[in-house]
Amino acid sequence: MRIICQRVSQAQVEINNKVVGKIDRGLLVYLGVGKGDNESDAQFIADKLVNLRIFPDSEEKMNLNVKDIDGSILLISNFTLHGDCRKGRRPGFDNACEPNIANQLYEKVAELIKASDVPVEKGVFREHMHVSSVNDGPVNFILDSTKLF
Repeated sequence: MRIICQRVSQAQVEINNKVVGKIDRGLLVYLGVGKGDNESDAQFIADKLVNLRIFPDSEEKMNLNVKDIDGSILLISNFTLHGDCRKGRRPGFDNACEPNIANQLYEKVAELIKASDVPVEKGVFREHMHVSSVNDGPVNFILDSTKLF
């Protein structure tokens, strides 16, 4: 499972000009499910998101997590995170998980975040979405449940 996590002061997702998810301060997270990912990957990602200390404390050091600041998470499914652009001019998506399993794991991550008492807003799986945000910092991290970057 692979994510891009952005610290934001606000973010929203629209489908057909209708806002379907919106947060103020918190994390905008793009999540891609890869072949072979399972519930332990979902648990790893949810735990990281809830506990990652990337918000500034009173001394401007990254010491606070999304719960500490009473923030929220906007979770967006994004299979293109598993796109392979190394060969040719068009990405290959052989490493992306098949949609039914990917959706189940996407929903599992959202469920686990909610169980940690962090509000979660979501996009809609397999829909064309327009995501807008105000990146705070900018602060962005790439995480993968199976790799070190």
